[in-house]
Amino acid sequence: MTITIYGIKSCSTMKKAFNKLDELDVSYEFHDYKKQGIDKETVQRWVNELGIDKVLNKRGTTWRKLDDSQKQAADASVDSAIDLLVENTSMIKRPIVEGERVDKNQQILLCGFDEAEFERVFG
Repeated sequence: MTITIYGIKSCSTMKKAFNKLDELDVSYEFHDYKKQGIDKETVQRWVNELGIDKVLNKRGTTWRKLDDSQKQAADASVDSAIDLLVENTSMIKRPIVEGERVDKNQQILLCGFDEAEFERVFG
């Protein structure tokens, strides 16, 4: 199994995800997009598969700090929203877990932490 978990190290939701993956004995690579950034192609792939409403976190402080014109541009255009996500990685819902289960020939793409879903996918 090849898994990458994307997020921000200090996030409490990320810590839950790390703990659950460790508990399930799943090895993973961590990509801290606060330090490493994220490319537009990756965010575009996530949005294509999961939808912008799932990937864009409008409940966080980063979204609330945007001015109205930025929010309106993001709401009007998925491409504008993706550009904002690349510039403001804190607005990407955490964690995003991406990879492949070789044993089941199954692609994995999860957004957000749901303990039951982690157990179903990785257990």
